[in-house]
Amino acid sequence: MSTPARTALRRTPLFECHEAAGAKLVGFAGWEMPVQYSGVRQEHLAVREDAGIFDVSHMGEIETSGPQTVMLLQRLLSNDVAKLAIDGAQYSVLCREDGGVLDDLFTYRLEADRYLTVTNASNHERDLAWFRTHATEFADVEVTDRIDDYAMLAVQGPRAREIVQTISEAPLPARMAAAPRRLSGAQLLVCGTGYTGEDGVELLCAPDDAPALWTELVRRGAKPAGLAARDTLRLEACFHLYGNDLMVERGPIEAGLGWCCKEDTDFIGADAVRAVRSAGPAEKLVAFAIEGPGIARQGNPVIGGGVVTSGTLSPCLGIGVGLAYVPAEHAAVGTRLEIDVRGKMRPAVVREKPLYRKD
Repeated sequence: MSTPARTALRRTPLFECHEAAGAKLVGFAGWEMPVQYSGVRQEHLAVREDAGIFDVSHMGEIETSGPQTVMLLQRLLSNDVAKLAIDGAQYSVLCREDGGVLDDLFTYRLEADRYLTVTNASNHERDLAWFRTHATEFADVEVTDRIDDYAMLAVQGPRAREIVQTISEAPLPARMAAAPRRLSGAQLLVCGTGYTGEDGVELLCAPDDAPALWTELVRRGAKPAGLAARDTLRLEACFHLYGNDLMVERGPIEAGLGWCCKEDTDFIGADAVRAVRSAGPAEKLVAFAIEGPGIARQGNPVIGGGVVTSGTLSPCLGIGVGLAYVPAEHAAVGTRLEIDVRGKMRPAVVREKPLYRKD
């Protein structure tokens, strides 16, 4: 029997920039992406202390438009979309009827009846199909796949806004806001969101404009950072990663995302989410720190019940940290845990979220 050809990885418009910068490239969610450039720790600290720039063009975008768009999104998304102002940004989860999480998303309201929702790369096709299936219930909604129309750059860190502002013709939108802006002559959407625990912006631009924009921002001081630093940064901030900390087998209450679930909007899965909120979840996603040497990794069991979903060595704290689902009775801050790390028992303690705080 002949071996089937390996599926080719997609490349973002910034692929040649990454090659020129000496990035180590890996396959991720069907894309060939930079995992690191100079080193994970250096890139991580650059974002915490100065400014870093990430290529996140692998993320997907779905545009919804038309007079019944709010009705559709209110049905799909867990948050209250009706409260989202024009030029606003909102975080939510996409649920099945049983409350299982299909994805976590950011939605931007571009106009009165026009929205852009950013999906996780690995879930984009499934999310798009979910949107289109449920849009058939609404006559005046159009669902458009925009993944090929945008490249996406994330500039994050204490100096991120300062650097981007130097090439913007108008003030940048505030945190949790999004607005069209012209940067170095290119028209794009600037969003006051991010995934690092630092301030900054995410820039959605035409693919052809991405290389020049990247090059100019790097020239002005933003340090290229890869997926590995993005992961350590988000974990210090206790942000969820779909496929690790979020999944269809668990709901948003267990994951600590009840704050973005408004059951009275009757989103798909609202009844299941309401039931768990009322009864209390059997397990909860907690942040932990290892006491002593060792790093826990995804899949390591927690003694007495539970499992690690994400784990790393924190560059800022210098210790092993992570997220784990544990029985609700073991979820209080200060609770001591034992984690089986490849046959070695590692003591850990439940910590307050986020794990890293500048103050």
